Amino acid sequence: MAGHIEDYAVIGDMRTAALVGKDGSIDWLCFPRFDSGSCFAALLGTSDHGRWLIGPEQQSRIRRRYRPGTLILETTFTTKTGKVTLIDFMPQAEEHSTIVRLVMGQEGSVKMLTDLVIRFDYGMSVPWVSRHNETTVTAIAGPSMLVIRTPVPIRGKDLRTQGEFTIRKGEVVPFVLTYVPSHLPQPLPIDVEVALSNTETFWKGWSGRLGTKGKWTDAIQRSLITLKALSYRPTGGMVAAVTTSLPEKIGGARNWDYRYCWLRDATFTLLAFLNAGYIEEADAWQQWLMRSIAGSPDQFQPMYGVAGERQLDEWEIEWLPGYEQSRPVRVGNAAASQLQVDIFGELADTLWLAGKAGLPPAPRRSELREVFLRHLEQAWRLPDEGIWEIRGGPQHFTHSKVMAWVAFDRASRSSALSVNERARWRKVAKEVHSDVCRRGIDQRRKCFVQSYGSEFMDASLLLLPIVGFLPASDRRIRNTVHEIEKRLISNGLVYRYETKSGVDNLPPGEGAFLACSFWLVDIYVLTGRKRTAQKLFERLIAICNDVGLLAEEYDPTAKRMVGNFPQAFSHVALVNAALNLSQALAPGSSRPVAKRHSKSRTDSIRAPATATRRNSEANRHVPG
Repeated sequence: MAGHIEDYAVIGDMRTAALVGKDGSIDWLCFPRFDSGSCFAALLGTSDHGRWLIGPEQQSRIRRRYRPGTLILETTFTTKTGKVTLIDFMPQAEEHSTIVRLVMGQEGSVKMLTDLVIRFDYGMSVPWVSRHNETTVTAIAGPSMLVIRTPVPIRGKDLRTQGEFTIRKGEVVPFVLTYVPSHLPQPLPIDVEVALSNTETFWKGWSGRLGTKGKWTDAIQRSLITLKALSYRPTGGMVAAVTTSLPEKIGGARNWDYRYCWLRDATFTLLAFLNAGYIEEADAWQQWLMRSIAGSPDQFQPMYGVAGERQLDEWEIEWLPGYEQSRPVRVGNAAASQLQVDIFGELADTLWLAGKAGLPPAPRRSELREVFLRHLEQAWRLPDEGIWEIRGGPQHFTHSKVMAWVAFDRASRSSALSVNERARWRKVAKEVHSDVCRRGIDQRRKCFVQSYGSEFMDASLLLLPIVGFLPASDRRIRNTVHEIEKRLISNGLVYRYETKSGVDNLPPGEGAFLACSFWLVDIYVLTGRKRTAQKLFERLIAICNDVGLLAEEYDPTAKRMVGNFPQAFSHVALVNAALNLSQALAPGSSRPVAKRHSKSRTDSIRAPATATRRNSEANRHVPG
């Protein structure tokens, strides 16, 4: 049985990634890409669906950490007879993705075992395993081959590859697993000491570029390293998570494949990279975005494959029982074909922010803006599936309309457009703004609601002041935040929406959504509630597991992480909230950080001048 989600750590080479449990078992790994079929799928089933365990035979006390500033995992087992450290990492410079596992004796002697169960195609395909010499074994099934090298004598038993060995103080025993297409020759052996040194140098060099220091630097750095690990190096795309089908409610059906790249993440990710000083990564993400959406705007998708693929057909894996019996297990994501109007606003905001930050112009940026704005001029009036990719039928979601306003608002302020063009889009922005303020409001409570005509709340409404739709001091925003605090907060954490409403056509119940909780931190900063913001932020980072990672959601009752893991959206939100809060608590102590808008527009919101000025001062601004 798989461990708790928070019991896992991630290692990767920016092509794929593996999840390593506290017990030393790799229970999830896909080759050659994040979204390829897995060769280890015990996470969603049992060890018979594939895993690689290296650990002590005896019971042990376990401590683990990442080497500072790296993605090199160290798990230390202390038994009655000694102490041993397992070092897990994936080298960045190798032609083929490789996992290196080094067993290092620290004290006394410890009897160890290894149990390698290879099952390609999500736990289905048993490979042919062949021994080539005393230290090399290969496993082949169809197009895939794994090459395993170790001096430990290993043998086949019951369709597993097993071995036992004793490690003593000062000894190091290596295990190396490399993926190669099966039609290619075996790769040459690697020097594990050189690989370890080079990997540590790479990660320390990268993480050392962090352009901010402060109270939460460690949490920011770990989140940024995690985001880098979720990046697909060949293209610059970033997957939402390493996994598929980790449930949002244990035993439930809210299980989705997150091994793809979401346009919605674009602006928040760009902000995180820019504000932390990672300009190259921000530009790579922008370039991936522009290549992926190339074409007609009526064919824009909410998500794409890591290389920009558009066919993400969803299907269910019937032979996997799911994480703790949470079914179905899905591959692909049907939400790729949904209409989600908010992505046009995210795209516009990304282009606007990239220009303000001085990133190199993306190819055909001006042409793209003109084409998709003309399309959006009609599309914003349509019902859609919204930010949460609802599968219960399209609605007029308030957040989607607001993000359409963002698209027109940013265009109306673009110096790249003519005066007449800016005036045109300003007029449309006013129309959208008026429509939202008229139809997206509950007239009795004077607050915004999830969708036109609804009485239910939605945490995406927290983004309204963040994107500049209204200042945080506006009475309607204050009422909205109050209603969200009353109806969507439990045990101090924010839930996405009221699942009991049936809006998503799924059984009710899920965990608190961590990114939404970080958005509330931002709202508290904007409204001057700095200590409340700090208290919530520190509550959130305390949820991070022992190596600083977050899933998509958290169940505060069971005190367990739920949802896919590690989750980019959670870590992006952590970085942005940490930087905003740090600046608010110590103004002038660090360089300015970029924001999603420069100031609220008084011509569209008619907010009191004092409120607008206060909001502008509380917000961030783009350098230069």
